[in-house]
Parts: sequence; structure tokens; C-alpha cells
Amino acid sequence: MLDFLGELQRTHTCGALRVSDAGRKAVLMGWVNRRRDLGSLIFIDVRDRTGATQVVFDRERNPALHDKAEVLRNEYVVAAIGTVKKRDPNTVNKNIPTGEVELVADELRILNQAKQPPFLPSETVLPNEEMRLKYRYIDLRRDAMQFNIELRHKVAMAIRGYLSAKGFFEIETPFMTRSTPEGARDYLVPSRVQPGSFYALPQSPQLFKQILMISGFDKYFQIVRCFRDEDLRADRQPEFTQIDLEMSYPQPDRVYEVVEGFLTAAFKAAGFQIKTPFPRMTYDEAIRLYGSDKPDLRLPPMTDVRDTFAQENLSNLAVSASSPIVAICIPKVGELSRKERDDIKPLFSGRGNAKLFEDFKRLEKSFPETAAKIREKSGAQPEDLIVIVAADSKPATHPSEGGVKPEVKQHDHAVYTAAGLLRVALAQRYAAQHGAFVRRDFRFLWVTDFPMFEWDEQGKRWAAAHHPFTSPHERDMDKLQSDPASVRALAYDVVLNGTELGSGSIRIHRQDIQRTIFHALGMTEEEAHTRFGFFLEALEYGTPPHGGIALGLDRIVMILAGAESLREVIPFPKTARAVDLMVDAPTPVSEAQLKELGIQVKKN
Repeated sequence: MLDFLGELQRTHTCGALRVSDAGRKAVLMGWVNRRRDLGSLIFIDVRDRTGATQVVFDRERNPALHDKAEVLRNEYVVAAIGTVKKRDPNTVNKNIPTGEVELVADELRILNQAKQPPFLPSETVLPNEEMRLKYRYIDLRRDAMQFNIELRHKVAMAIRGYLSAKGFFEIETPFMTRSTPEGARDYLVPSRVQPGSFYALPQSPQLFKQILMISGFDKYFQIVRCFRDEDLRADRQPEFTQIDLEMSYPQPDRVYEVVEGFLTAAFKAAGFQIKTPFPRMTYDEAIRLYGSDKPDLRLPPMTDVRDTFAQENLSNLAVSASSPIVAICIPKVGELSRKERDDIKPLFSGRGNAKLFEDFKRLEKSFPETAAKIREKSGAQPEDLIVIVAADSKPATHPSEGGVKPEVKQHDHAVYTAAGLLRVALAQRYAAQHGAFVRRDFRFLWVTDFPMFEWDEQGKRWAAAHHPFTSPHERDMDKLQSDPASVRALAYDVVLNGTELGSGSIRIHRQDIQRTIFHALGMTEEEAHTRFGFFLEALEYGTPPHGGIALGLDRIVMILAGAESLREVIPFPKTARAVDLMVDAPTPVSEAQLKELGIQVKKN
């Protein structure tokens, strides 16, 4: 028989009681976390999101209450009323903050029963992720998930507080807008009152926040939900949350300063201190030194060692004499076994014209002087692993990679990026146990001066490397038509430990330049007007220079929580197939609903 709550109110949360509360009356409410029956004594751990407290039911004190407690099982919802008592020294539980006290029960109200769950929040061995997502309301009761969601709240509040104190307004932008697909696919929403027309869920509030700058709100931010219909990975979800901001009249340095400020506040809320200002590196430097536009600075940079090889050595090795030869150094790993060397070859497969030399000891025997110079130039210690990546002397067979500036030639770019991917893969496989990837070693970086355009091999045209509203460098404006590959964007990314946290840019605020960019991207006047006519018109009414950035809140919290997946820090995430297992979505809808919307579903 269940009890009503009536007018009863809890006096303490389940994690609040301490020795100083001994002798006081207390009312606790929560779930039964654990039950231990010792005959005349029943011990119940009552849990809420703040912790757990042991409640004692003594048959000698109150036989009827003891009998009532016998029916309790895991995850029952209860209210326990009694007196706080200091535990005997030999029964103190040092593993929990409330472990020095217990509640001696005078009354018990059973507020709800619970079926036997498929898994318990207190279990240390977890079921598979699909089971956890199907019963997410059980999974969210676990301490780890409670910690992650509380952390998410603290981080978001710290960011809001910082930006508000700096004069930013949090302004909501629409969730139902027009489709202007760029990159990822839009999620479409059919309109019942405008048959045949669709809204799109925003991939970002990009145009709206620029319009807010035109509207005179010179400091805008929003912690906002965004939507992208794309293939998922551990760090991607179809709906995600980003910290979005925009400012009028900023130099990039001002954007960096604001971002570094709110990240400092966010990390402090999680208990970490970070160093500012963050170092900066151009895109070209990042590719040359790390083979990636999101470098992980916890590992040593790569080194071009081409000048250590004699011409005849290059011929013997069948590598290109005109492309870089990159040495990758992974600290403290030492020489790999034959099996380990064989294991890393698949990590390198499909890298175009790049060629791998994974056995440095063999190279050392054939070319001792060159090997010694490589060790010296790369700064490698005797216990470090060295592998070499070069370009095959045969002509490249892979398609050219557009959007690469002349300083980083297309052929060189392939070598650097192949080496960069291998560098991280080697470290993840072999160096983690040596401390190369300490999770709390936060290495931030600004990457700047990205290419404005990249070549779309499939469409045989230039595409925006960032988005089409990013401003080119003023010094590169005259190259927009004549040499798009060399045009640099006023774009910047903030990177942490090899993960892109956010991307931003100074925007185009002049209509003539915006039209030129659309033209460079292959858009006709008619297409530009159809897709962006409202925005082009807005630019005619006195648009101030402006710029901003958007950072992924989910990614930031994932890193702070030490989690492996975004799903660990999002309350109700989707699976890798974009399915919500708990509510069983997406699902078909009725014929009546489709008819009302004027939609007919075509069966594949």
C-alpha cells in the first residue's frame, strides 16, 4: 500500500547530514539505493542527486515500522523521518560524506514502487550503451551522469555570467527559418499553412546574429541548440549546443580575449586553472609542424628532415627529392617490434602518394650519418620512437587538394597531413601509457589565416572553406577572381588537445564584397538572390564591421568530464544512427498527418 506525501516536506537532502546534525530531527526523500537486512535491523541507503544517507529500522524500537521496511526494494521512492545519530566508530563509512551519521527512522512513507530495473544506478559494471540509452532515466541516476550534468550546468552558468558582465545580451534566434544549405544537410519542417513549403532547423544562428549586429545589438551571445543532418561520430550529434557570440567593430584579438575570458571562467567552474593568452599559429604553420589544422600540442611537432638526406639516398629510397621528408617523434615509446610495425601500416594505408618508413633502426643501419642528423634535428631522445614519412618518387595518383596556399604546395600538403594523422594515431596507440595524453594537461591554441576557399573535386568548383560570410584578408581582395587558392580568410579556430572547440571569423559587412564572394563560389545573381536576398538587402542599410565565433558546449563539457563521447554529457542524446532509443524516434506518422501537410512518402 503506497502512502501520500501529504504536507510533509524534506528538511535535508540525502548528501547534507553531518556529525554536527546529531540529535536533530530530519526528513529525507529519495530512492532506495541499497537494502541490507540483518534480521532485527534493516539498513536502507536513501539517495538523491546530492548523495546518500543510511537509514536504520530497528525491530526492537518499532516492530510495525520494521515490518513496513521489509517490503522496500531498490529504486523505491521513500520519505524517511527520524533522528540523526552519530555512528559507532567501527561502522563509519569513510567513502561517503555522510558516512559518520545515520538516520534512526521513526516513520516511513513509501511514495512509489519500482519494477526491477534492467540495471541499477549503483552498479559499477555497466550494460551496453543501447541499454543505457533506452532506459536513460535510470542511467541518469548514476553518480557519474549526475556529475556530468551538474558540470554542464556550472560551465554554462559561468559562461553566461562572464559574458553578461562584459555587456553581452543573450538574445534568442528562431528555430524555424529558411533552408540555406551549406555543408551539412538541413532538417526540414513542413508547413501546414503553406503547403509545399518548408522551414529548416538552424545549423547555426549565423545570419540572424549578423542581422543583430545590423540592428544595433553590438554584443550578442546565446547558448543555443543547433541541428545538422549528418553522419555521426563520438563528437557529433544531430542536435547539439553551441556558445554563439558576435560583436561589432572587433579586431580578431578582441574576439580571442573574450573567448579566453569565458573559457577561463568555465574551466574554473570545473575546478581547473588555464593559462592565457593562448598561443597562436597560422594554418600553414599548423600543417607544416603538426600535419593538422587542429594540432595536439601535448606531442612534439614534426620536423622536415629532407636536408639530412644526400641525393643518392633519396634515389635509393625511391622518395621525391622536391617534397618534404617528415620525422615524427613519439616520446618514451622506444623501438617497435616487428608485429607492432606491421600493425601501424594499416593506420597509414590510403594516404595517396605518401610513403612510410616505420623501421628507423633499419634506416639507421643503411644511412648512419643521416639517422644521426635526424635524431639531432628532431630533438629525439634514445628512448623515443621515430618514424619517417616522405612522398613517393612516382607521380601522385590522388586528386589535388584545393584551398591550399602556395607556401604549402598541394603535393607537400598530402605528406604533412598523412604524417599528422599517423602522429596522433601512434601516440594514441603506444604513448598513452607514458603520459603523452594526460587528460588534464590542457593545451589551447588559436589557429589563424585559414584558406578562404577549398576545391570541390566533385562539383569542380571552389567552395567556402569556412562559410561564405567570412571576410577575406584585405590584402588578398584582388586575388578573389585571379587566384582563389591563395586568398586567406580572416577566420580562426580555438583548439584544445587536438579537438576543435570552436570556429569563427570576421564577417563580410559590405554588400559588394559579399556579392563578389558569392560569384567566386559559382553562384549566379539569381541563385544568390533566391538563397540570401533578404541578407543582401539588410547589408544595404548601414552594416557595421563585425565578427564572432561559436564553440561547442558539449565538447567542452566532454573534455572537462574526461568522457569519451558527447553522449556522456548530453541528457538525452541520439545513437550513432540518429535514433532516440528511449522515446523510439524517429517514427512514421499517420496518413492523416501526411495528408494534412500535403506530403506523400515514397517507399525505397
